Amino acid sequence: MDEIYLDKIRKEARNNHIPILLDETMEYVLDLLKKRQINSVLEIGTAIGYSASCFTKILQPNGYVDTIEIEEQRVNEARDNIEKLGLSEKINVYYGDALDILPTLISKNKKYDFIFIDASKGKYLEFFNFALELLNDNGIIIADNVLYKGMVLSDYNGHKHRTAVTKLRKFIEYIQNIVGMTSEIIDIGDGISITYKRKEEELNGTKG
Repeated sequence: MDEIYLDKIRKEARNNHIPILLDETMEYVLDLLKKRQINSVLEIGTAIGYSASCFTKILQPNGYVDTIEIEEQRVNEARDNIEKLGLSEKINVYYGDALDILPTLISKNKKYDFIFIDASKGKYLEFFNFALELLNDNGIIIADNVLYKGMVLSDYNGHKHRTAVTKLRKFIEYIQNIVGMTSEIIDIGDGISITYKRKEEELNGTKG
C-alpha cells in the first residue's frame, strides 16, 4: 500500500471536513485489532475509503474488507482512492443504505471478525443489531463518535443535537446490557464503544 497516498487521503479529509477516524483513535483501534486474528471486516460508513484502507493493515493474508456508503459521490471517491492504493482486491464498496444492504449480507450468511460502525448516529442501534447477526463468535464491534463531542455523558438537552444525543445515550445503555456480550466505552477521540462476546467461563461465573 502507498503510505504517501494514504496520508494524502487523510489530509484531504481533514481539509474538507470529511468525517474520518481521528489519528489517536485509529492508532488505538489498529493496535487492538493487531492482537486478534482478523480475516474479515465490515464497515458501515465508508466516506472516502480512508479507514477501510487502514484496516487492511491488520488483515490476515487472505483477509478482506466490505464497506457500505450511502452517498454516491463518496462511493466514487472511495473506489478511486482504493484503486490508487492498490487495494481493489482487498476492499469491496457497497453503494446504498446500510439498512437495506445489511439484511442482504445476513441472507448470504456472511460473517465478520470485526465490524466498524461510523455512519448516521441516530441509526447506531439499528446498525448494531444487524451487526450482531453478522458477527463471528470471536468477533468485535466498534462504534465511533459515541460520546458526540462530550454531549452524551453530560447534561446536554439542547435542541440542535437532541435527537442524536438521545439515541446515542439509548445505544450505550443497550449495548451494556446484552447477555453474552461485554461492552466498554473508551474516552478517546470522540469516544468509541467496543463490544465483544464474553468467554463461556465468564458467563458461568467461573473465571480462571
